[in-house]
Amino acid sequence: MDNYGLWGIIPPLLTIVLAFLTKDVIVSLFLGILSGALIITGGNPALALMKLSDLLAGSLADSWNIRILLFCALLGGLVGMLTKTGAALSFGRWASLHLKNKKSSQLMTFFFGIIIFIDDYFNSLTVGTVMRPICDKTKVSRAKLAYILDSTAAPVCILAPISSWVVTVMSIVRDAQGFEKLHMSEFSFFIHSIPYNLYALTTLLMVFSVIILNRDFGPMKDSEKLAQTGKFFNEDKYGPVSGNVPETGETRAHPFDMLFPIIVLIVTAIVMFPVTTWIGMMDGEKIVHLKQAMTAITLRQAFNNTDSSVALFYAIIITLFVTYIYYLARRLMTLPESGEALRDGIKSMIPALIILTMAWSIGTIIKSPRNEGGLGLGIYLSQVVKAGGFPLALLPVVLFVLSALISFSTGTSWGTFGIMIPIALPIVTGLAEANNSTQASLVNAAMISVSAVLSGAVFGDHSSPISDTTILSSTGASCPHLEHVATQMPYAFFVAVCCLAGFIAGGFFDSNIACWGADLLIFIPGLLLLPLITSKKSSNSR
Repeated sequence: MDNYGLWGIIPPLLTIVLAFLTKDVIVSLFLGILSGALIITGGNPALALMKLSDLLAGSLADSWNIRILLFCALLGGLVGMLTKTGAALSFGRWASLHLKNKKSSQLMTFFFGIIIFIDDYFNSLTVGTVMRPICDKTKVSRAKLAYILDSTAAPVCILAPISSWVVTVMSIVRDAQGFEKLHMSEFSFFIHSIPYNLYALTTLLMVFSVIILNRDFGPMKDSEKLAQTGKFFNEDKYGPVSGNVPETGETRAHPFDMLFPIIVLIVTAIVMFPVTTWIGMMDGEKIVHLKQAMTAITLRQAFNNTDSSVALFYAIIITLFVTYIYYLARRLMTLPESGEALRDGIKSMIPALIILTMAWSIGTIIKSPRNEGGLGLGIYLSQVVKAGGFPLALLPVVLFVLSALISFSTGTSWGTFGIMIPIALPIVTGLAEANNSTQASLVNAAMISVSAVLSGAVFGDHSSPISDTTILSSTGASCPHLEHVATQMPYAFFVAVCCLAGFIAGGFFDSNIACWGADLLIFIPGLLLLPLITSKKSSNSR
């Protein structure tokens, strides 16, 4: 027998329940892994702890995983250097010279948030600190600023091919049961899945539309009206601001000093994706030189076959080295300050690195068959759904709702990725095989289903009052946390309803066009009517 049957559902189920109850995803993941180890060792606690230790060590012993872990840590170091030098602040001050009205300051906040895509924490705090005085000058409410910050944090990071979020998703997808049936690299899977990521893309569309069309509604409209009187947050109703990031003083940095590391990282990564493939082909016999490898396969094939962990790790090392020399040459920091910046940046990533390691470990114990020391849950679920006739069409919407509930309750999307993706992929591939789907249909179904998990997880991270990015967006905007939550919630839930319709349609029609058709069918009239409906309700209540 290659699985433990229904016993295999205990670790993810226990993790989900504990996450709801404790709101601590690290403890929940740890106990979920431990429960799996207890099942495998027949309930022996000593052997279970040894098994758990082996799982954690095995996750870090994998060369792919350790490169991703180091990439995330060093990305934090790069963010630390950007913060220490005041480069982002300089860019914001340069941009502020061209902002004369409310709409332009909101648009600059939006575009500035998109530019800083490498880390959600850095996005919320840096953009908030830079744009807060500008938004005050143009009478934008702190609640609106916090909403734009929050909406360009997680939703942007999950779409950018070079971010700690994306490499986390790729690593979990790569190790999930059933991924090998898609016959594509994890990087290629991610790139092709971007158009299916409804929540992130619809959120960005929502922010842009609200700014351009001035379609505020609900509590946000009240906060915006209050801002026109010079009162930028409602302390009487929501309490004092939850935190405040002080503005940095003078800096010698220029606007280009912020863009430089980001440009280097993007260019280096793009170059390294095919180059690492070509280097890997050089066996010293048939292919000796890089030029021979480049002629052996096309550029497109080199991109598709790349080991993204190697390419991204090379890219971040080169970027850090070049940026380090550049900032020292520009005298933006001293040698001791550069070390401090790297240390502080890496330290800020530690909670995320712990969650990532735990996610790999629970994924391993869930996925691996019994004869390889795992529970074989993916095999069991695949067999059950094949025999039970669960409708493949309903899977995306079920995954979206469940992921949203977990992420909203725990305040973390990374933990939700680690729990739900190893469950989703074996189910969708098993159902597709049971339905005798074509390879194209199998890939399409997998992309819609995994994107439903990503969308639900990002929605929870975006809207949950206990989410770190929600809290940091309140802090970066110097907005009362409860005001940010209350004003953002209707917008986030409206987008979630649009996505719900999209994943229902996408599941039934197995089409991304159907996803977007249903999504926009709700989004466009909703954006037009909601300000009118909520305005009438507000008038009647008076």
